[in-house]
Amino acid sequence: MKLPAVWLALAFIAGIAVERARPAGTHRWLFAAVLAMALAFLLLSSRRFLWPAWVVTLVAWCALGGLAASLERSSIPADNAARLVTQGQLDTSEPLRWRGRLRSDPLRLPWGVRYEIALEEVQNAAGAHPVSGGLRVNYFYNVGKRADLPPLRAGDRIEALVQARPPRNFLDPGAFDARGWLARQGIHLVGSLRSAELLTPLGTPPLALRHRLARWRGQLLERVDTLFPAAPARSAVLRAMLLGDRSFVDSDTSLAFQKTAAFHVLVLAGLHVAALAMFLFWVGRRLRLPLVVTTLLTLAALAAYVGVVQERPPILRAALMAAAFLLARLLFRRVELLNTVALAALALLIAAPSSLGDASFQLSFVAAGVIAGLALPWIDRSSGPYRDGLEHLGDVTRDTSHPPRVAQFRLDLRAVIRWLDAHLGPRWAGRSSSLLTTPLRAGLRLWELVLLSATIQLGMLPLLALYFHRVSLGGPASNVPAVLLTGLIVPLGFLTVGASFIWSGLAAVLAKLLGVLVTALLASIEWFARWPHLSYRIPGPPGWLLFAFLAVIVLLVAAARAARHTSAFPYRAAEWLAGAALVVLAIAVATYPFAPRLEKGKLEVTVLDVGQGDSIFVAFPDGHTLLIDGGGLAGDERVGGYRTGTDVGEEVVSPYLWQRGLKRLDVVALSHAHHDHIEGLFAVLDNFRAGQLWVGRDIGSRAYEELMAESRSREVSVVHRRQGDAFEWGGVKGSVLWPTDLSTSPSAANDDSLVLRLEDGAIRFLLPGDIEKKVEAELVAQEAPLAAEFLKVPHHGSRTSSTSGFLAAVAPRAAVVSVGENNPFGHPNQQIVERYAEDGVHLLRTDRDGAVTASTDGRSLAIHSYAEAHPPQ
Repeated sequence: MKLPAVWLALAFIAGIAVERARPAGTHRWLFAAVLAMALAFLLLSSRRFLWPAWVVTLVAWCALGGLAASLERSSIPADNAARLVTQGQLDTSEPLRWRGRLRSDPLRLPWGVRYEIALEEVQNAAGAHPVSGGLRVNYFYNVGKRADLPPLRAGDRIEALVQARPPRNFLDPGAFDARGWLARQGIHLVGSLRSAELLTPLGTPPLALRHRLARWRGQLLERVDTLFPAAPARSAVLRAMLLGDRSFVDSDTSLAFQKTAAFHVLVLAGLHVAALAMFLFWVGRRLRLPLVVTTLLTLAALAAYVGVVQERPPILRAALMAAAFLLARLLFRRVELLNTVALAALALLIAAPSSLGDASFQLSFVAAGVIAGLALPWIDRSSGPYRDGLEHLGDVTRDTSHPPRVAQFRLDLRAVIRWLDAHLGPRWAGRSSSLLTTPLRAGLRLWELVLLSATIQLGMLPLLALYFHRVSLGGPASNVPAVLLTGLIVPLGFLTVGASFIWSGLAAVLAKLLGVLVTALLASIEWFARWPHLSYRIPGPPGWLLFAFLAVIVLLVAAARAARHTSAFPYRAAEWLAGAALVVLAIAVATYPFAPRLEKGKLEVTVLDVGQGDSIFVAFPDGHTLLIDGGGLAGDERVGGYRTGTDVGEEVVSPYLWQRGLKRLDVVALSHAHHDHIEGLFAVLDNFRAGQLWVGRDIGSRAYEELMAESRSREVSVVHRRQGDAFEWGGVKGSVLWPTDLSTSPSAANDDSLVLRLEDGAIRFLLPGDIEKKVEAELVAQEAPLAAEFLKVPHHGSRTSSTSGFLAAVAPRAAVVSVGENNPFGHPNQQIVERYAEDGVHLLRTDRDGAVTASTDGRSLAIHSYAEAHPPQ
């Protein structure tokens, strides 16, 4: 069977997927694998049932995939820190003394320092206990002041007195699995260091190889910085491209790379490994080293590179493929690239089955797969024959070895060369051939690069839309200069860094050339990023569309491979039909022509889990949509162009809206201009087309003025709402109960909040923002229509809100308080919680229940939470 590794890898992947969807247990998978392998051996031994034996072998590999996934899930050590915390065996409500060894050099960031510790033990009131896992500790500089931190390196043993907890995911549909992502990096706990004095060095035990490699990486990062002390932007890009550290790439630059679909340039991947391997191999051959020596030196350098940059799926995949190619070349064997890709995937999945769910793993292997299955066959059939035809052009005896069209091409070129020789004069005699063939070779290579870029962009389109919700129409064009420049920057970058250890003068000269190339790369990316409408955000494709896209790509690969070896009509027709189908599916992915996933005929109010902040999504029976506030976490600020925390609007609110299939919002409302309500709206306005922005009082704050400017730039009409305003959508009556005063205020205040009330038949909703007892009392005194079956608890359940008189006037059956887990304000206040309980109100809270959705048909009220549908495993 052709491509056996591809079939084995697909069977193994199927087993992992089945185990992830419906865990069957280690013993069942083991029994199935042993039984299938025994049956396959019996069938093979008879030599008459080869096809049944192959099918049973695939079943065995499927069972092995399920077994590997089951073993990985059950292999978490009993003393893993996150496991002990989750099981309640370790109380992290107070700071504890965590001890272990630094996995890497401390990473200095624009806003502080990050430490990653391989844990060994933890000390609490009961004494010291052994513990395993990884702890990430962040130390934030005070404004304008950098504390003196102890000099530490990878492998040093330290103690950190810190309150650490497992990373928390936002409990919303569509939210990113940050906890799983960090766990795959070996990080199980996170915490912040309050003071530099709480970090204590405990000495340096003997260093392991991983510690030495980590120290070497730290030294290389420092060298990159010293090469460009006056050009931090260049240094930041080089840190990312050479060593995988994107910490200093500012947000605007990162966004430009995303818009142009060239972000892979900043993420270490196959392109970087290929550039480095080709350069090393070229140097070895130029030095006339034996092929064996050149191959072994290249492989050794790649192994060191993988160790230095730390394990990442794209790097490991590319390194494994490069090793297979080089070894096959050494043995004078032809490499089937699709088999090589499959073997690399199989090796990584056997080591870590959970990486199948990692976006970087999927993108990396899809890119490699479409290169091997589509781009190379298309290149071999289009430009490949003509590129071969340019070799030994003067030898007429070789014409017959080429296809007729290429033989004619050679004849025509020789005729042109003779004409040029006759007309250019003696000065150019003999150069006509190179004058003609050199630009032709360059043009063919450029065509191949364009075809390669377009094929990769097409193949990765659904995954990019699924994970990053972005379509970049300019990707095929922008990647051409990006790839060419990366192919030069990576080898020259390492050459420059290496020279800095030997001869600073040479390093300075090389650094100038390197700086020119990096500047050209940034200029190219920024130029493409400025083009309007070439990049836009989109909801992720539905599951059936993803499956159809994958199936058509497989069919297209099969047809392209068949057509590569024969010009028979059925294969060419199949290739054209599959290609046309793929284009149609790509258009569907890129345009998302599907209706939003909203419950028709019902009013739905969803209080999102945005941490310590507010964001509420409202869908009306006729399809109108309203988003009230966008959340915003403390610590999410810009420091010199870098974000110091989570952008809730981009990373939480927008993914939820995309998960609902939304591309536009009829109204975005700002209750009031405090950070935890306004900050996320910038990303929302950037990612979605909004019809109107509702606000109450104008505020003289910088954030509010920037939001108004953002609205104007996007032609979003700003509507000021005040008490007495009303609206009606789909039979739902909406009214504004507060504020009464629309005069400009110098600063934001809780009592300036928009208070909205929605009425659908017999069911009413009250959404009061952050009003406090003063406004609550005034609304009660005005006898405002406060009665509601559902209440969003005002001001996060603080003791300054939810007064007895207010609750008596509202008389809710259910209420939701939007709060962050273990927030420093003590929200919700315990007395307030008890007050709701005394009134018989069903109180939910986003830190425990996640997103809470209340829906009604005008007669009954249904409430469900994210936590109910997704119980912890």
